Amino acid sequence: MIPACPLAALPRGEAYRLDIDPPVAVFHTDDGEVFAVDDTCTHQDASLSDGWLEGCEIECPLHSSRFDLRTGRVDSPPAKLAVRTHGVVVEDGMIYVVPSDAAPNLPPGLAAGRAGNES
Repeated sequence: MIPACPLAALPRGEAYRLDIDPPVAVFHTDDGEVFAVDDTCTHQDASLSDGWLEGCEIECPLHSSRFDLRTGRVDSPPAKLAVRTHGVVVEDGMIYVVPSDAAPNLPPGLAAGRAGNES
């Protein structure tokens, strides 16, 4: 588990960016639920933590793709690939992210750049 931030420091309706590789966005919904997804939109390199949170959906600030925070599923194009979701544990007032074992769905330009760096 990776400590993100205290729950009290993340107001409802807000997001927190966890600077790991790749970055993770933690969202605290208006209903009090907490979700974590990869912070990078799968369509193009944009930070989802800078997007608009409505219910359990996050809208990308760049081209308005929408993702369901519960499943990562794309609810509105132009994104076609789901965003990777992570587990969340709130313990003793602290939000922890449980990283997914699945591979991230990075946008085309960023995915190609990272693949080239691994050689």
